Amino acid sequence: MADLKAGLIGVGAMGRHHARVLRELPGVDLVAIADPGGDPYGVAGELEVLRDVDELIAAGIDMAVVAVPTRFHEEVGLALAAAGVHAMVEKPIAENGEAGARVAQAFKDAGLVGCVGHIERFNPALQEMRRRMEAGELGEVYQIATRRQGPFPARIADVGVVKDLGTHDIDLTAWVAQSPYASITAKTAHRSGRPHEDMVLATGQLQNGVIVNHIVNWLSPMKERLTMVTGERGAYVADTASADLTFYANGVIPTEWESITAFRGVSEGDIIRYAIAKREPLRVEHEAFRDAVLGVSNDVVTMEEGLRTLKVAEAVLDSAARGVTVEL
Repeated sequence: MADLKAGLIGVGAMGRHHARVLRELPGVDLVAIADPGGDPYGVAGELEVLRDVDELIAAGIDMAVVAVPTRFHEEVGLALAAAGVHAMVEKPIAENGEAGARVAQAFKDAGLVGCVGHIERFNPALQEMRRRMEAGELGEVYQIATRRQGPFPARIADVGVVKDLGTHDIDLTAWVAQSPYASITAKTAHRSGRPHEDMVLATGQLQNGVIVNHIVNWLSPMKERLTMVTGERGAYVADTASADLTFYANGVIPTEWESITAFRGVSEGDIIRYAIAKREPLRVEHEAFRDAVLGVSNDVVTMEEGLRTLKVAEAVLDSAARGVTVEL
Protein backbone atom coordinates (compact mmCIF):
# COMPACT_ATOMS: atom_id res chain seq x y z
CA MET A 1 0.00 0.00 0.00
CA ALA A 2 1.29 3.46 -0.89
CA ASP A 3 2.10 5.85 1.93
CA LEU A 4 -0.54 8.34 2.96
CA LYS A 5 0.23 11.80 1.61
CA ALA A 6 0.21 14.27 4.50
CA GLY A 7 0.07 18.04 4.59
CA LEU A 8 0.82 20.42 7.45
CA ILE A 9 -0.54 23.93 7.77
CA GLY A 10 1.16 26.06 10.41
CA VAL A 11 4.86 25.59 11.15
CA GLY A 12 5.19 27.72 14.27
CA ALA A 13 6.13 26.60 17.77
CA MET A 14 3.93 23.49 17.66
CA GLY A 15 3.86 22.93 13.91
CA ARG A 16 7.61 22.37 13.77
CA HIS A 17 7.22 19.33 16.02
CA HIS A 18 4.39 18.00 13.86
CA ALA A 19 6.69 18.31 10.84
CA ARG A 20 9.41 16.29 12.56
CA VAL A 21 7.07 13.49 13.62
CA LEU A 22 5.28 13.32 10.26
CA ARG A 23 8.64 12.80 8.58
CA GLU A 24 9.50 9.97 10.99
CA LEU A 25 6.13 8.20 10.84
CA PRO A 26 6.02 4.90 8.91
CA GLY A 27 3.29 4.79 6.28
CA VAL A 28 3.09 8.57 5.98
CA ASP A 29 4.85 10.89 3.54
CA LEU A 30 4.90 14.62 4.33
CA VAL A 31 4.46 16.14 0.87
CA ALA A 32 3.27 19.71 1.53
CA ILE A 33 3.67 22.50 4.09
CA ALA A 34 1.75 25.77 4.21
CA ASP A 35 2.12 28.86 6.36
CA PRO A 36 1.39 32.42 5.24
CA GLY A 37 3.98 33.58 7.78
CA GLY A 38 6.78 31.60 6.18
CA ASP A 39 9.02 29.06 7.89
CA PRO A 40 10.51 30.65 11.04
CA TYR A 41 12.07 27.42 12.34
CA GLY A 42 13.35 26.16 8.99
CA VAL A 43 11.44 22.88 9.02
CA ALA A 44 10.29 22.80 5.38
CA GLY A 45 13.55 21.40 4.06
CA GLU A 46 13.21 20.76 0.34
CA LEU A 47 9.46 21.45 0.39
CA GLU A 48 8.09 24.73 -0.86
CA VAL A 49 6.29 26.73 1.82
CA LEU A 50 2.80 27.18 0.39
CA ARG A 51 0.66 30.20 1.14
CA ASP A 52 -2.66 28.80 2.34
CA VAL A 53 -4.96 25.81 2.78
CA ASP A 54 -6.11 25.92 -0.85
CA GLU A 55 -2.55 25.43 -2.08
CA LEU A 56 -2.08 22.67 0.50
CA ILE A 57 -5.16 20.83 -0.81
CA ALA A 58 -3.98 21.28 -4.41
CA ALA A 59 -0.85 19.30 -3.53
CA GLY A 60 -3.02 16.16 -3.52
CA ILE A 61 -2.94 15.24 0.17
CA ASP A 62 -4.91 12.47 1.93
CA MET A 63 -4.60 13.86 5.46
CA ALA A 64 -3.59 17.11 7.13
CA VAL A 65 -2.48 18.48 10.47
CA VAL A 66 -3.79 21.94 11.37
CA ALA A 67 -1.47 23.92 13.66
CA VAL A 68 -2.52 27.48 12.84
CA PRO A 69 -3.75 29.97 15.48
CA THR A 70 -7.11 29.01 16.99
CA ARG A 71 -9.09 31.74 15.21
CA PHE A 72 -8.28 30.11 11.86
CA HIS A 73 -9.28 26.55 12.83
CA GLU A 74 -12.80 26.83 11.46
CA GLU A 75 -11.79 28.30 8.11
CA VAL A 76 -9.04 25.74 7.52
CA GLY A 77 -11.04 22.81 8.89
CA LEU A 78 -14.07 23.49 6.71
CA ALA A 79 -11.88 23.80 3.61
CA LEU A 80 -10.22 20.45 4.31
CA ALA A 81 -13.56 18.74 4.94
CA ALA A 82 -15.00 20.12 1.70
CA ALA A 83 -11.96 18.77 -0.16
CA GLY A 84 -12.28 15.27 1.35
CA VAL A 85 -9.09 15.51 3.43
CA HIS A 86 -8.87 13.78 6.83
CA ALA A 87 -7.63 16.20 9.49
CA MET A 88 -6.20 16.50 12.97
CA VAL A 89 -6.81 20.00 14.32
CA GLU A 90 -4.74 21.24 17.23
CA LYS A 91 -6.75 21.95 20.37
CA PRO A 92 -9.08 23.64 20.92
CA ILE A 93 -11.17 22.52 17.98
CA ALA A 94 -12.16 26.12 17.22
CA GLU A 95 -12.43 29.60 18.65
CA ASN A 96 -15.92 29.02 20.09
CA GLY A 97 -18.56 26.33 20.42
CA GLU A 98 -20.58 27.41 17.39
CA ALA A 99 -17.53 27.28 15.13
CA GLY A 100 -16.47 23.96 16.65
CA ALA A 101 -19.90 22.47 15.96
CA ARG A 102 -19.69 23.50 12.32
CA VAL A 103 -16.26 21.90 11.94
CA ALA A 104 -17.29 18.66 13.65
CA GLN A 105 -20.47 18.41 11.56
CA ALA A 106 -18.59 19.04 8.31
CA PHE A 107 -16.23 16.10 8.91
CA LYS A 108 -19.10 13.87 10.04
CA ASP A 109 -21.17 14.69 6.96
CA ALA A 110 -18.19 14.01 4.69
CA GLY A 111 -17.48 10.66 6.34
CA LEU A 112 -13.91 11.73 7.15
CA VAL A 113 -11.64 11.18 10.13
CA GLY A 114 -11.65 14.42 12.08
CA CYS A 115 -9.80 14.59 15.38
CA VAL A 116 -8.44 17.13 17.85
CA GLY A 117 -4.88 17.28 19.14
CA HIS A 118 -5.44 16.82 22.86
CA ILE A 119 -1.96 15.39 23.31
CA GLU A 120 -2.18 14.67 27.05
CA ARG A 121 -4.38 11.64 26.37
CA PHE A 122 -1.34 10.07 24.76
CA ASN A 123 1.00 10.73 27.68
CA PRO A 124 2.27 7.37 28.97
CA ALA A 125 1.64 8.27 32.62
CA LEU A 126 -2.03 9.06 31.98
CA GLN A 127 -2.52 6.06 29.71
CA GLU A 128 -1.11 3.77 32.38
CA MET A 129 -3.26 5.46 35.03
CA ARG A 130 -6.42 4.98 33.01
CA ARG A 131 -5.54 1.33 32.30
CA ARG A 132 -5.11 0.63 36.00
CA MET A 133 -8.30 2.48 36.90
CA GLU A 134 -10.23 0.47 34.30
CA ALA A 135 -8.84 -2.70 35.87
CA GLY A 136 -10.29 -1.59 39.21
CA GLU A 137 -6.96 -1.15 40.97
CA LEU A 138 -8.02 2.16 42.58
CA GLY A 139 -11.52 1.02 43.47
CA GLU A 140 -14.19 3.70 43.46
CA VAL A 141 -12.91 7.08 42.25
CA TYR A 142 -13.66 10.06 44.50
CA GLN A 143 -11.79 13.08 43.20
CA ILE A 144 -9.59 14.31 40.35
CA ALA A 145 -7.43 17.40 40.79
CA THR A 146 -5.03 18.94 38.28
CA ARG A 147 -2.35 21.62 38.47
CA ARG A 148 -1.06 23.10 35.22
CA GLN A 149 0.93 26.27 35.69
CA GLY A 150 4.07 27.95 34.45
CA PRO A 151 5.43 31.08 32.74
CA PHE A 152 3.50 32.84 30.00
CA PRO A 153 4.18 31.54 26.46
CA ALA A 154 4.61 34.54 24.16
CA ARG A 155 3.35 32.50 21.19
CA ILE A 156 -0.25 32.51 22.50
CA ALA A 157 -2.15 35.65 21.51
CA ASP A 158 -5.70 34.78 20.51
CA VAL A 159 -7.10 32.85 23.50
CA GLY A 160 -6.72 32.88 27.27
CA VAL A 161 -5.37 30.27 29.62
CA VAL A 162 -8.71 28.44 29.86
CA LYS A 163 -8.99 27.53 26.18
CA ASP A 164 -5.26 27.01 25.74
CA LEU A 165 -3.96 25.19 28.83
CA GLY A 166 -7.23 24.48 30.62
CA THR A 167 -8.65 22.39 27.79
CA HIS A 168 -5.87 19.86 28.39
CA ASP A 169 -7.14 19.24 31.93
CA ILE A 170 -10.81 19.25 30.97
CA ASP A 171 -10.26 16.64 28.28
CA LEU A 172 -7.95 14.36 30.26
CA THR A 173 -10.19 14.48 33.35
CA ALA A 174 -13.31 13.38 31.48
CA TRP A 175 -11.26 10.74 29.63
CA VAL A 176 -9.54 9.31 32.71
CA ALA A 177 -12.82 9.19 34.65
CA GLN A 178 -14.80 8.08 31.56
CA SER A 179 -17.55 10.56 32.38
CA PRO A 180 -18.51 14.01 31.02
CA TYR A 181 -18.83 17.12 33.16
CA ALA A 182 -22.14 17.84 34.89
CA SER A 183 -21.36 21.27 36.41
CA ILE A 184 -18.54 23.77 36.82
CA THR A 185 -17.83 26.82 38.99
CA ALA A 186 -14.82 29.05 38.29
CA LYS A 187 -12.93 32.22 39.08
CA THR A 188 -10.51 33.86 36.65
CA ALA A 189 -7.99 36.69 36.93
CA HIS A 190 -6.29 39.09 34.52
CA ARG A 191 -2.87 40.01 35.91
CA SER A 192 -0.62 40.42 32.88
CA GLY A 193 -2.39 43.29 31.13
CA ARG A 194 -3.66 41.13 28.26
CA PRO A 195 -7.31 41.04 27.14
CA HIS A 196 -7.62 37.34 28.01
CA GLU A 197 -7.56 35.66 31.41
CA ASP A 198 -4.24 34.28 32.62
CA MET A 199 -5.32 32.49 35.81
CA VAL A 200 -8.24 30.21 36.63
CA LEU A 201 -9.49 28.11 39.51
CA ALA A 202 -12.32 25.76 38.57
CA THR A 203 -14.27 23.24 40.64
CA GLY A 204 -16.90 20.91 39.27
CA GLN A 205 -18.54 17.53 39.24
CA LEU A 206 -18.70 14.84 36.60
CA GLN A 207 -21.87 13.01 35.71
CA ASN A 208 -20.63 9.92 37.55
CA GLY A 209 -20.34 11.92 40.79
CA VAL A 210 -16.56 12.43 40.83
CA ILE A 211 -15.62 15.92 42.05
CA VAL A 212 -12.88 17.76 40.17
CA ASN A 213 -10.63 20.76 40.65
CA HIS A 214 -8.31 22.57 38.24
CA ILE A 215 -5.58 25.14 38.98
CA VAL A 216 -4.29 26.68 35.75
CA ASN A 217 -2.19 29.77 35.16
CA TRP A 218 0.46 31.43 33.01
CA LEU A 219 1.98 33.43 35.87
CA SER A 220 4.00 30.92 37.85
CA PRO A 221 7.80 30.62 37.62
CA MET A 222 7.33 27.01 38.71
CA LYS A 223 6.16 24.71 35.90
CA GLU A 224 3.72 22.00 36.97
CA ARG A 225 1.82 19.38 35.02
CA LEU A 226 0.16 17.19 37.65
CA THR A 227 -2.98 15.05 37.69
CA MET A 228 -4.04 13.53 41.02
CA VAL A 229 -6.78 10.93 41.29
CA THR A 230 -7.99 9.92 44.74
CA GLY A 231 -10.03 6.79 45.21
CA GLU A 232 -11.09 4.00 47.50
CA ARG A 233 -7.65 2.34 47.73
CA GLY A 234 -5.32 5.32 47.53
CA ALA A 235 -4.23 7.95 45.06
CA TYR A 236 -2.45 8.17 41.72
CA VAL A 237 -0.22 11.13 40.88
CA ALA A 238 0.73 11.53 37.22
CA ASP A 239 3.43 14.03 36.34
CA THR A 240 2.95 14.46 32.60
CA ALA A 241 6.05 16.65 32.25
CA SER A 242 8.25 13.67 33.22
CA ALA A 243 5.70 10.94 32.35
CA ASP A 244 6.00 9.48 35.86
CA LEU A 245 3.11 7.68 37.57
CA THR A 246 3.15 7.16 41.34
CA PHE A 247 0.65 5.27 43.49
CA TYR A 248 0.12 6.20 47.14
CA ALA A 249 -1.67 3.29 48.77
CA ASN A 250 -3.91 3.52 51.78
CA GLY A 251 -2.21 2.02 54.82
CA VAL A 252 -3.23 -1.37 56.16
CA ILE A 253 -1.13 -1.35 59.35
CA PRO A 254 -3.19 -0.39 62.42
CA THR A 255 -1.79 2.46 64.53
CA GLU A 256 -1.34 2.31 68.28
CA TRP A 257 -1.01 6.06 68.66
CA GLU A 258 -4.09 6.98 70.65
CA SER A 259 -4.42 10.59 69.48
CA ILE A 260 -4.52 9.43 65.82
CA THR A 261 -6.80 6.41 66.15
CA ALA A 262 -9.78 8.69 66.86
CA PHE A 263 -9.60 9.94 63.25
CA ARG A 264 -11.59 7.57 61.07
CA GLY A 265 -9.81 8.16 57.81
CA VAL A 266 -7.00 6.53 55.91
CA SER A 267 -3.33 6.22 56.79
CA GLU A 268 -0.17 6.27 54.73
CA GLY A 269 0.74 3.03 53.03
CA ASP A 270 3.20 1.93 50.40
CA ILE A 271 4.38 4.32 47.69
CA ILE A 272 5.08 2.86 44.25
CA ARG A 273 6.49 4.64 41.22
CA TYR A 274 5.71 2.49 38.24
CA ALA A 275 8.28 1.68 35.59
CA ILE A 276 6.53 2.38 32.30
CA ALA A 277 7.60 2.74 28.68
CA LYS A 278 7.92 6.45 27.89
CA ARG A 279 7.16 6.98 24.21
CA GLU A 280 6.79 10.51 22.88
CA PRO A 281 3.11 11.48 23.21
CA LEU A 282 3.09 13.40 19.92
CA ARG A 283 4.31 10.37 18.00
CA VAL A 284 1.68 8.13 19.63
CA GLU A 285 -0.97 10.73 18.77
CA HIS A 286 0.14 10.77 15.13
CA GLU A 287 0.12 6.97 14.99
CA ALA A 288 -3.47 7.00 16.23
CA PHE A 289 -4.45 9.53 13.54
CA ARG A 290 -2.73 7.51 10.80
CA ASP A 291 -4.37 4.27 11.96
CA ALA A 292 -7.80 5.92 12.08
CA VAL A 293 -7.38 7.11 8.49
CA LEU A 294 -6.38 3.58 7.48
CA GLY A 295 -9.35 2.11 9.35
CA VAL A 296 -7.09 0.06 11.60
CA SER A 297 -8.23 1.53 14.94
CA ASN A 298 -10.03 4.52 16.37
CA ASP A 299 -8.12 5.81 19.40
CA VAL A 300 -8.15 9.46 18.35
CA VAL A 301 -9.81 12.31 20.22
CA THR A 302 -12.88 12.77 18.06
CA MET A 303 -14.14 16.19 17.06
CA GLU A 304 -17.30 15.53 19.06
CA GLU A 305 -15.14 15.00 22.16
CA GLY A 306 -13.11 18.10 21.32
CA LEU A 307 -16.34 20.08 21.02
CA ARG A 308 -17.53 18.88 24.44
CA THR A 309 -14.22 19.98 25.94
CA LEU A 310 -14.53 23.41 24.35
CA LYS A 311 -18.07 23.79 25.69
CA VAL A 312 -16.84 23.03 29.22
CA ALA A 313 -14.10 25.66 28.76
CA GLU A 314 -16.74 28.17 27.70
CA ALA A 315 -18.80 27.22 30.76
CA VAL A 316 -15.73 27.96 32.91
CA LEU A 317 -15.52 31.45 31.42
CA ASP A 318 -19.28 31.95 31.74
CA SER A 319 -19.20 30.90 35.39
CA ALA A 320 -16.37 33.30 36.16
CA ALA A 321 -18.08 36.17 34.34
CA ARG A 322 -21.47 35.72 36.01
CA GLY A 323 -20.40 34.33 39.38
CA VAL A 324 -22.63 31.27 39.11
CA THR A 325 -22.37 27.52 38.82
CA VAL A 326 -23.01 26.44 35.24
CA GLU A 327 -24.86 23.19 34.60
CA LEU A 328 -23.77 21.28 31.50
